[in-house]
Amino acid sequence: MIEFQHVSKQYSPDAMALSDVSLNVAKGELVFLAGPSGAGKSTLLKMIAAMELPSSGNVIVNGQDIGKIKPAGLPFLRRNLGLIFQQQRLLVDRSVLANVMLPLLVTGAPKLAAEQRARAALDKVGLLARALSLPQELSGGEQQRVAIARAIVNRPQIILADEPTANLDRASANLVLDALRAFHSVGVTCVISTHDEQELEGATRVIHLKQGQLIDGAIG
Repeated sequence: MIEFQHVSKQYSPDAMALSDVSLNVAKGELVFLAGPSGAGKSTLLKMIAAMELPSSGNVIVNGQDIGKIKPAGLPFLRRNLGLIFQQQRLLVDRSVLANVMLPLLVTGAPKLAAEQRARAALDKVGLLARALSLPQELSGGEQQRVAIARAIVNRPQIILADEPTANLDRASANLVLDALRAFHSVGVTCVISTHDEQELEGATRVIHLKQGQLIDGAIG
């Protein structure tokens, strides 16, 4: 489902974010990207979403080479992706429910259908009771679970989560990870980056990055 073929990303002559990375992620896998800040984890995830393009090599997602996708084709690619980042970017002047409905409304879904699916997504992350709350009335962990609900409301084939538990306490972090594992259990491919070694306990596959290079665990 995801393939990197000798991918490098260089932002400037002295800033190599990724260096000759080759890896495969199969459909339905749950993969952790591990490594310290600056290891290249965020760049790798952004390439899967075609938010960054490789300086060399090829990134294949669902059979498409992201370097060859025309701008008009990017929304179709991203419709199959659920993106979760450290900064949730929830709209503070809209309810939790309205935030989760937004991706559906943008793609033209009828309001009633969007609300039904948004409520179902919130129920899956245990926050249906907070649907009418404003984001700032929620804890950091709850806001991150709202971000997960928003990411999965389009029923994506792939979830990309960039340090989704950063700055959360252990209990909140575990709830966020439990929500992600629940989607993996029904066949969604999940790629999750982390620098927290505790989150890797029991993981079936970990890809380690250091200074833009793979350490181990790359080819599936």
